[in-house]
Amino acid sequence: MKSVIFRCVTVLLLVASLSACETMEGAGRDIQKAGEAIEGAAE
Repeated sequence: MKSVIFRCVTVLLLVASLSACETMEGAGRDIQKAGEAIEGAAE
C-alpha cells in the first residue's frame, strides 16, 4: 500500500514540475540547473 501511495505522489510531483515549464526548452534549462546544483554539491 505504501508503494502505491509513493508512486502516486511521485507522479503528481513530476507532473506538477513539468507543468511549471512552459516549453521543452524551459524543461531543459530546469534539468540543466538541477544537474549543476547536484554537481556543485558533490564538489
